[in-house]
Amino acid sequence: MDSGDTQSYWLTRWCFQRALGFIYLLGFLIAANQYLPLLGANGLLPIRLFLPQATPADVPSIFWFDHSDAFLTTAIWCGLALSVLALTGISERWNTLFSAAVWALLWVLYLSLVNVGQVFYAFGWEDILLESGFLAIFLGASNTKPPRIVLWLLLWVLFRIMFGAGTIKLRGDPCWRNLTCLYYHYETQPLPNPLSWYFHHLPHWWHKTCVAFTLFAELIVPWFYFVPWRRVRAVAGLLTVYFQFTLILSGNLSWLNYVTIALAIPCFDDAMLRRVIPVRPPITDDQSPFHRRAVYVLLALIGLLSIEPVVNLISPGQLMNASFEPLHLVNTYGAFGSVSRDRYEIIIEGSDDGQTSRAYEFKGKPGDPKRRPCIVSPYHWKLDWQMWFAAMSAYQYHPWIVNLVAKLLENDKPVLGLLASNPFPNAPPHYVRALLYQYHFTDSLKDGWWKREYVGSYLPPLSLHDAHFRQVLRQQGWLD
Repeated sequence: MDSGDTQSYWLTRWCFQRALGFIYLLGFLIAANQYLPLLGANGLLPIRLFLPQATPADVPSIFWFDHSDAFLTTAIWCGLALSVLALTGISERWNTLFSAAVWALLWVLYLSLVNVGQVFYAFGWEDILLESGFLAIFLGASNTKPPRIVLWLLLWVLFRIMFGAGTIKLRGDPCWRNLTCLYYHYETQPLPNPLSWYFHHLPHWWHKTCVAFTLFAELIVPWFYFVPWRRVRAVAGLLTVYFQFTLILSGNLSWLNYVTIALAIPCFDDAMLRRVIPVRPPITDDQSPFHRRAVYVLLALIGLLSIEPVVNLISPGQLMNASFEPLHLVNTYGAFGSVSRDRYEIIIEGSDDGQTSRAYEFKGKPGDPKRRPCIVSPYHWKLDWQMWFAAMSAYQYHPWIVNLVAKLLENDKPVLGLLASNPFPNAPPHYVRALLYQYHFTDSLKDGWWKREYVGSYLPPLSLHDAHFRQVLRQQGWLD
């Protein structure tokens, strides 16, 4: 993308479109498995109860027309089918109009899911996918030259992801400035993986070195995405990709690191990419006049919408992972502005007699101290992540957890499908309670993965036979 250079970026676009198609496929696959028990008509936070509190202008979504489970399922499976077209490149085989239609439909469908997804879709990587997906509409088909402006705009997304993550760290937790955050992060992050235990036990000098590299990768490297020298851009891209791979190895951050790697692809031209991907770019046509005008309009729109995110980026009160308009076209990003020093976990237990109890195990979050941490990235278990947030404050700040208890008291099959096991397979328990524990990694794997200490009651024993509890469920609209 050098001024006046003759480098080709056809393969750059080819790689990015397939990478983004893969991320879309993940997003719709997660929705296919989890959306209904979380947000369906009988889910933990039903859309039917959310929409009356919102407006179409604030929450654009096709689900204003129909939010039945059947329509939700149809939309999700349409998204899966379109994702396959994008991933395989079928979307790019004909012309720019067909390509734009596929990417536009993907964006509309996923925007609709996110905007009514409430806390279960309030993650930065959802905004990254929507912002990148909107730009992909304008990339064009395989028989046309890729618009350089759109590739630059993708790097603008990457810059805000990386630089925003760096500035939020410098303005946030002092452990980033004194290089000690990694003393705690691997143990207290939302979903550690098996390697997190080993990372946690590395010497402190290594942790400090890694924090210094993190700040370098997030605050210094992003400026080199835009330099006119292709090799310097490539080095910046490689450093970003390397940094993201270290994050993939050390934890489960859904597809955040994967989509960031995808956005680094425009740092490389075809000559560089052909060293690892032996695809020869074909002879391509120039963009049509309409396509060029659409790209210029896009540039003006993104420039205008970037004002508020840039102001936020340089503001002392910087917001982390925020969108300033309902279409999520230009957002602000950040990660781990503060790092927890202690890890708390909510353990949910059921009981038939109110005396002896059995614990429910989740698919990803720590429970049984001897169970190995999960490997799930780039997939995302949304309920497990929300349980991590819920453990930081009282249940009154997370009302969905009361509905979760009600579903367990009914042996609700869709909700139980979000868990790893059901200790009451034959009949639901009479009581369900939630306890709070503090967790630490063990010093030796001979003692298991975790050690824990009881902190106290998080939620008292509840029963559907309790008239007050049933009244609370009715007031929230969770019980007819």
